[in-house]
Amino acid sequence: MRNITALRAAAAATAALLTATACSTQRGHDDQGTVAGGACKGQQTTGITGKTIKLGGIYPLSGPASAYGTISKGVGAYFQYVNDHGGVGGRKVEFVVRDDGYQPPKAVEEARRLVEREKVFAVFQTLGTPSTAAVWDYLNQQKVPQPFVATGASVWGTDTKHPWTIGWQPNYVAEARMYAKYLKDEKPKAKVAVLYQNDDFGKDLLGGFKKAVAGSGVKVVAEESYEVTDPSVSAQMTSLARSKADVLLDVTTPKFGSQALAADAKNTRWNPLHIVNNVASSAAVLKPVGFKNVQGVVSATYFKDPADPRWAQDPEVKTYQDAMHKYAPDTDPANQFNAYGWAVASSLHKALDAMKCPTREGLRDAVRNLKDVKVGMLLPGVTLSTGPDDAFPIETLQLMRFKGERWQLFGKPVDTRKEFGPLTD
Repeated sequence: MRNITALRAAAAATAALLTATACSTQRGHDDQGTVAGGACKGQQTTGITGKTIKLGGIYPLSGPASAYGTISKGVGAYFQYVNDHGGVGGRKVEFVVRDDGYQPPKAVEEARRLVEREKVFAVFQTLGTPSTAAVWDYLNQQKVPQPFVATGASVWGTDTKHPWTIGWQPNYVAEARMYAKYLKDEKPKAKVAVLYQNDDFGKDLLGGFKKAVAGSGVKVVAEESYEVTDPSVSAQMTSLARSKADVLLDVTTPKFGSQALAADAKNTRWNPLHIVNNVASSAAVLKPVGFKNVQGVVSATYFKDPADPRWAQDPEVKTYQDAMHKYAPDTDPANQFNAYGWAVASSLHKALDAMKCPTREGLRDAVRNLKDVKVGMLLPGVTLSTGPDDAFPIETLQLMRFKGERWQLFGKPVDTRKEFGPLTD
């Protein structure tokens, strides 16, 4: 279900490069890195001093997934705000952003640049399952923290060979479980057609959904995949429409999510309940389709939508909006990807504060020992929790339905680890 073998195969092209250079790179890291003394003796302090912390992030600022690039603006605005208010434990944060164009080989190049040239304390946020899979061997060999990667692949929480890497958002299997529960409760005889991205992201969510509906009256009756290099998904949508399914499960990234929503709206002879996965649920994805054409679409979330009036007086949302206007005036505070960036940066702040040692090892351990940590931008009832047997920080989601010009929450938050049991390899 979690396609670990496939994930490793997808990163095979970069693995040879990493293996060939590991020895020489490791020596350079040891020679040029710095270590702590005292109670933290021998632990790595590269990228962190008593006054500064240097972090690196790798995002698709260009390419087919460039809509996600604005997440870095939300992260950057958060750290600039924090720097103007005393920093993280008195340390000012420098956040270095690199563009990989959603290309795994480029992600490797940028990860090496951040570690070997920029000498960052941690590579915070690598976006996308393919890029993260391409660099995690290297970062773990170098013993560089890779906290809160921007991908919900379940392998980041089930793998035991990469202790320096951990996810943040609810994993795709947890999200799939939410949709399965919803359909089993509300449409117990649903016939489901699935559009999915042909990589570990798409297969992870699809596999989780199939397992969650197994034995019920909910059936997957048609599947179509697409490649990130495809120009469109119109052919796939035409094929799925022939299935006469009454539910469309849309497992896509933003560009293709917009295309699928537009194709669904155009085909007036097929009117399935359209469920779009969280990573393609931003209003920025829906707006080009026309809000009148996406009424009733369902998704799931775990953080506050800054466009939702219910949060208009929320202190964290107000702080976020003011900071975005000040530090990222060229971006839209209502864009959920920016809010995502703010939320994940705030989560890292909590982890940095929890370090027993101000070292790379200290951060590695802190992100795996979170106990119901509250983060202002997360929904009420959603907290960060990890432990020795649980490397998934967030596993609680709430359903939402698009109505008018915004998403509206419905139902109650569901802790999927309590509802369905722990997710294991």
